[in-house]
Amino acid sequence: MSAFVSHTTVDCRDAYTLSEWWRAVLAYSDLADDPNNPGDEECVIRDPLTCHEILFIEVPDPTPGKNRMHFDLRPRTADRDDEVRSLLAHGATLHEDHRGIHGPRSGWVTLADPEGNLFCVLRSVEEAAAQA
Repeated sequence: MSAFVSHTTVDCRDAYTLSEWWRAVLAYSDLADDPNNPGDEECVIRDPLTCHEILFIEVPDPTPGKNRMHFDLRPRTADRDDEVRSLLAHGATLHEDHRGIHGPRSGWVTLADPEGNLFCVLRSVEEAAAQA
């Protein structure tokens, strides 16, 4: 048996608004032949580097609690702390701060997007390599 992940799906209340929020955070883009518009109940964004896609689908139910799956983000250019500050300014909210949990240059920060979906911000590849 063999399969691959076609895309990651996020259930949400407002597909367009949440896809726009994550599009800016991840530097993803709309599909060229299927741009997202206000009022769309399904919105897809794609990473221009890896082609990974995230599909946002409107559902009537709010997030019931802690999500069973979440994104772990690594900054592409900034360090972890700068990325966290940028995400908070963009509308994320702090859920839990685990920086320094295994020493002064370790850990992660758990944030929530505008609909309350949790995600983590890890150290950048460069920061992790510097500690190794």
